Amino acid sequence: MIETATSSLWEDLIHSQRWEELRARLTATHSSDIAEAMGQIHGKEQAVVFRLLSRDHAAQVFSYLPSDRQKELLRALSTDEVKSVLDGMPPDDRTRFFEELPATVTRQLLEVLSPEELKNARQLLGYPEHSVGRYMTPDYVAIRPEMTASQALEHIRKVGRGMETLNVIYILDENGKLLEDVRLGSLVLADPQTVVTAIADPPLVSLLATDDRERALELFEKYDRVALPVTDALGNMLGIVTADDMLDIAESEATEDIQKLGGSEALEAPYMQVGLWSMVRKRGGWLSALFLGEMLTATAMSFFEQEIARAVVLALFVPLIISSGGNSGSQAASLIIRALALRELKLRDWFRVFRRELISGLALGSFLGVIGFFRIVAWQHLHLTNYGQHYVLLGITVWASLIGVVMFGTLAGSMLPFVLRRFGFDPAASSAPFVATLVDVTGLCIYFMVALVILRGTLL
Repeated sequence: MIETATSSLWEDLIHSQRWEELRARLTATHSSDIAEAMGQIHGKEQAVVFRLLSRDHAAQVFSYLPSDRQKELLRALSTDEVKSVLDGMPPDDRTRFFEELPATVTRQLLEVLSPEELKNARQLLGYPEHSVGRYMTPDYVAIRPEMTASQALEHIRKVGRGMETLNVIYILDENGKLLEDVRLGSLVLADPQTVVTAIADPPLVSLLATDDRERALELFEKYDRVALPVTDALGNMLGIVTADDMLDIAESEATEDIQKLGGSEALEAPYMQVGLWSMVRKRGGWLSALFLGEMLTATAMSFFEQEIARAVVLALFVPLIISSGGNSGSQAASLIIRALALRELKLRDWFRVFRRELISGLALGSFLGVIGFFRIVAWQHLHLTNYGQHYVLLGITVWASLIGVVMFGTLAGSMLPFVLRRFGFDPAASSAPFVATLVDVTGLCIYFMVALVILRGTLL
């Protein structure tokens, strides 16, 4: 039996943050003794003691606690007092502190909390920010495997009111482990005496609480489910995520990708709720990087300074050339990023995309080149602009340059998302402005190199 002095010692160890010594004492103490001693200490110390226990030990201690103590402990786990204790813990202790709770504890925690407390509890449970655990709800109906269809329907009538969804019912064993799920329609149509585990239904599909939310979106889309169960690593049921949660997630993912495509960091809140300086910081980093990239354009132009001095007319078409390359690259990047997000393309498809974009770039560049050539010829003959006696060669230079620049733009814009995905980065980070900046510099080099070949001995 643990004496009162022992609980006082635990409080002293907590206040002095001697976590390793406290953990060692708890490991050597029987679960029932720990539960008894926890009744003699304050709520926040109870939470700290409980979370320092190993997973199995914690489940045993929790089972020894009276019902009122269980609820008191669960509520204590989400209070600001516990958060302050966590902030004061060393990083390694805090990491161990955030290991996954036993499924029994998690379910009870989620069931007794208000919506606002539930939101805080998901964070306190240590689930990653964009994981399924942050979106799950405990409002589901569970039945036992030995029930008949008739007994299951009667149980649903008793406990089903106010649940998130009744479209899918979950079959759990006595320890809370998920065995199967069954659609309500199948349950209603089954023979009343049929055992629920014998009812034919699609195979079980479930998510881990630590799975990324994109994984959840993928499974909802693949299996056309209205709800999916969430379990821990051992298969114990924790909660469910529903289709309406997935709609919010899909909107959030799309918004994040669009903001990255625009050349800024993703905002963490609606536009009007983001602070001014936070907005400046998120946009300023990308703009600075793009500005430094555009400085290479000035460097490239200075490299061809003599050619520009001898044929000033070449400078007139610099905006035309580089903007065409940037636009084609932005188009390709947007198309490929979206195709990767929708899983229309895999990494192994890169060569097929390369071949398609090579042909597309050639066709698009040739088309734009024709427009550019006839524009130069038409303006010369209409006396709107005097390009000199070598205006035809100038038109051919623009034509050939557009082919090269647009081809490079489409290839760069289409291949960069594959490269980023291959190295584990978000393809949306290959934003249209980034591709445009890359193509600007390369486009200038292509333009002036083509001009040196075609106009040598005439304008150059």
